[in-house]
Amino acid sequence: MTRFLDVQSMSDLIADIGLSKFLGELSHEIRADFIRWQEFEKSARVANHSDIGVIELMPVSNARRYAFKYVNGHPKNTNRGLYTVMAFGVLADVETGYPVLLSELTLATALRTAATSLMAARALARPESRRMALIGNGAQSEFQAIAFHAHLGIKEIVVYDVDPAASEKLVRNLAAFPNLRIIRADSAKEAAQGADIVTTVTADKTYATIITPDMLEPGMHLNAVGGDCPGKTELHVDVLRKARVFVEYEPQTRVEGDIQQFGPDFPVVDLWRVLNGSEVGRQGADQVTVFDSVGFALEDYTALRYVHEQALARGIGSAIELVPNAVDPKDLFTQTSRGRAHAPVRRAA
Repeated sequence: MTRFLDVQSMSDLIADIGLSKFLGELSHEIRADFIRWQEFEKSARVANHSDIGVIELMPVSNARRYAFKYVNGHPKNTNRGLYTVMAFGVLADVETGYPVLLSELTLATALRTAATSLMAARALARPESRRMALIGNGAQSEFQAIAFHAHLGIKEIVVYDVDPAASEKLVRNLAAFPNLRIIRADSAKEAAQGADIVTTVTADKTYATIITPDMLEPGMHLNAVGGDCPGKTELHVDVLRKARVFVEYEPQTRVEGDIQQFGPDFPVVDLWRVLNGSEVGRQGADQVTVFDSVGFALEDYTALRYVHEQALARGIGSAIELVPNAVDPKDLFTQTSRGRAHAPVRRAA
């Protein structure tokens, strides 16, 4: 049987664990899998693009488990009352090929993205960082704020969005964290002033320059989350030239990240090498660092692995017959006789 987690089950799981604890534990698990980077068979995601969005499949595996995520990115969906990003995923047993988990990943993707940002910032931002700018206050923003507040010591967040209602929503949702000071800014430039960390999580599928060179300050860490497909960026090219840039899976980031604005020779550092100690991260207190985050399948593998373990341990979700029960594994035909079409027909008297 396959464990099934729908949206309600995922919400129950998050509530049972606690949102802050969930983010912290997931960040730790993603780091552990990044350190085991070379054990995984990896590839860039398979993307089908249109003028208004993208639909992608994201596969990855190791010797024990295979995972994939189906995910979209349609920035104009909010105009139709729909989420910009929606996802579901599967975790399977490599030895048999059988799926062990079918799960919603719309909620889980937001959590794994924030957990990955947290993991990168722990490795790259200055330890004394206390103030963060959060530019783009849509569906992902609360998770980023909570992760950095609960686990990195951020005490003050300056927020900005081109849609004031999004910022109002963010402020309202973060009211449950009284020790976190939220300040509204009137521009991205104002938000970035004095920030130790700047997180950009905008949604428009366009070549944008949310952060320009005049907004940089010595020692700033940029957590660039929103530039995640061809034709979609957030950072001015000179911001990248002035910084030490870190990536998840370079072949994918070269196509989708902010570094798509350069040729193949633009220097970047693999984040996994920093995490396993084979590469230096920040080289000095005044250095500007950039995590050019596009989201990689290994992070979804970890999320699926983590929620599967937690759901089983807590009795959350349900068991579904996604694959027929193999009474005789050489006889699939008899499975067709289980349907209602083969039940005896009752004729009216």
